[in-house]
Amino acid sequence: MGMVLDGAAQQTTGGSGMIILVIYIIFFVAMIYFLFVRPSKKQQAQQQELMNKIKPGDSVMTTSGFYGTVIGMEDDTVIVEFGNNKNCRIPMHKKAIADVESADAVYEEAEDKTEESTEETKAGKKK
Repeated sequence: MGMVLDGAAQQTTGGSGMIILVIYIIFFVAMIYFLFVRPSKKQQAQQQELMNKIKPGDSVMTTSGFYGTVIGMEDDTVIVEFGNNKNCRIPMHKKAIADVESADAVYEEAEDKTEESTEETKAGKKK
């Protein structure tokens, strides 16, 4: 009888060892998902959102670091004008754009600064 109990005890520890192994595997798969897959999907969604909001007149920075202004668009192609010289217009793929600053945002920012400066001058006159 002593041998039967020892065999049963070994089976239960072997089974619990297998369960612990499965738990470790599940833990590492979840960790890889949250460290690599999920941030990658989030970045792709942000890039797609950026591509969807590009419109003519926006200031853009390309992946190579050039700054320009969007002057035309087609399906996946954007025509960007670089510098003050109006002859430097280059068609490029939308994915080559790294950052977009909307023309509307620049206009709103300029308005905010103008309002702040007028408020400061009014406050200065009151003193």
